[in-house]
Amino acid sequence: MILASLSLAIIFLIIFIVSARNGQFDDDHAPAVRILLDDEPVKKEQPNLKNKKDKL
Repeated sequence: MILASLSLAIIFLIIFIVSARNGQFDDDHAPAVRILLDDEPVKKEQPNLKNKKDKL
């Protein structure tokens, strides 16, 4: 039983080291904020001043 748990721990350690070397944990801030950002910037429409002058 000890051999199985020790080998499982070693396997997880190897997976962690390989993923850390590949940059899996480099950017830990952007994924949390990425959902809040828009894909494309939205252009604000300028109010049509010509129509406002006509109404006044």
